[in-house]
Amino acid sequence: MRSMTFTKPLVALVAVAGIGAGSLVTAGTAVAAPSGKQQAVASESVAPLAVVNLGLTSAEAQKLQRWLKTYFGYTGAIDGQMGTESWKALQRFLRQSSGYTDAIDGIVGPNTVKALQRWLKSAWGYTGAIDGIAGSGTQAAFKRFANGLS
Repeated sequence: MRSMTFTKPLVALVAVAGIGAGSLVTAGTAVAAPSGKQQAVASESVAPLAVVNLGLTSAEAQKLQRWLKTYFGYTGAIDGQMGTESWKALQRFLRQSSGYTDAIDGIVGPNTVKALQRWLKSAWGYTGAIDGIAGSGTQAAFKRFANGLS
């Protein structure tokens, strides 16, 4: 009788320990080697969006994309989303028109904005500083330019 009293708790303890160990092993495996599908989802959610319309509506951005396609080698969709390829074409234009000397990389950084501001100041009524910050004055002049396109 005495051994029976001791055996039941021991069996229960071993069972709980085994279940716990199995869970730990499974959890460790899942953390150490996630499936490819989980990695793909994580990569997609971390990828930055490269659409920078600088205040343009989709219709205004489409006008600009058509102009860039005609004159500056834009090959993307006319979708109203100023993405990397749209900005590469705009950088090619800015290289010709306002002394842009950085890489044609489609990144809307301060040097791209400064070149845009110089050009907008010369032709589209931009009166602000050439500071590389696309504030309300830069965006308003950029809209005037886009709306002036056919």
